[in-house]
Amino acid sequence: MNFNKHLENINIYEAGKPIELVVREFGIDPKDIIKLASNENPYGCSNKVQDAVSQIVSKMAMYPDDSMTKLKDGLSKKFNISSDELIIGSGSDQVIEFLVHAKANSNSKILINSVTFAMYEIYAAHVGAEIVRTADREHNLEEFYELYKEHKPSIIFLCTPNNPTGDAINTQKLVEFIEKIDSDTLVVVDGAYMEYASFKDESKRVEPSELIKKFTNVVYLGTFSKAYGLGGMRVGYGIANKIIIKELYKLRPPFNVTTLSLEAAAVALEDEKFVVDSIEKNFEEMKKYEEFAKENSLEIIESYTNFVTFLFNDTQNSTNIAKMLLQKGLIVRDLSGYKMNAIRVTVGKKDQNIRFFDLLRGLI
Repeated sequence: MNFNKHLENINIYEAGKPIELVVREFGIDPKDIIKLASNENPYGCSNKVQDAVSQIVSKMAMYPDDSMTKLKDGLSKKFNISSDELIIGSGSDQVIEFLVHAKANSNSKILINSVTFAMYEIYAAHVGAEIVRTADREHNLEEFYELYKEHKPSIIFLCTPNNPTGDAINTQKLVEFIEKIDSDTLVVVDGAYMEYASFKDESKRVEPSELIKKFTNVVYLGTFSKAYGLGGMRVGYGIANKIIIKELYKLRPPFNVTTLSLEAAAVALEDEKFVVDSIEKNFEEMKKYEEFAKENSLEIIESYTNFVTFLFNDTQNSTNIAKMLLQKGLIVRDLSGYKMNAIRVTVGKKDQNIRFFDLLRGLI
């Protein structure tokens, strides 16, 4: 059987290994397994969310509210935008897919950072678009601009803070960069970890309402999977001017977000204290990662997220280290697939982090 030729160039995205699979492979008791691979919120989600979702379980037999009014109203209030400047997706990944299919084709080029979220490239392959990568590991906007002038891409993806490295772009420099881009080039600012960056450093804060008022060619992406602790609910969103949103809606399937997910996200917005508390704990624990790296002569990338990236030298191998940690029941993300001798580790709770430090210390 023949399939679309574009599929030949697509690498399947590998998500973090689930706890259930580790149990089967290594026979480890589930209570002894710690997953620090997928940047989930280790503190879970708000109790208010759990209560709200439990109260509407009986509605699972009915289709969701496809207008998504409650969630849109909450996001509109949070970001000071109108509801027609919003599109909700099954995770921000789905909005990325909409954007690529709306703007790119086999004659297009898409400009991305050398190391960044894998789905940009995967969705580009869906339509046969060519990927252009920078050389620098962290976002170098001067290099981005030179490549933009040379290749004239249809889309530019800027992930800030960046996954899987954790670095973030200075907002003023971001604005200055976008000012130099022509209005027909779509600039996507992926802020999946923006809640963390804004908390740590005000100079990294991106206000989507300001971006879309200033630029007609910008889309801001956000998610409930990280700081809000709703990774299992799969809710993300895109913010842009009404014209862009209208085009994206032509690609959105009906009922693309479940009833329980919509309720969870809407209620999560109402409990900002939970989010702030989670982020505060995150950076308190991250200091211990920084201290551990210094004490053990390990290099890490300064992170504005809820994870830390460890860079290893030539005498150490990230794949081997990740496998040995896995055999001990600790799941981290090996970044060799990104051509990095590195692992990405979600900042967990205190006891989880202590165990990670003990195990990694023993391996290095």
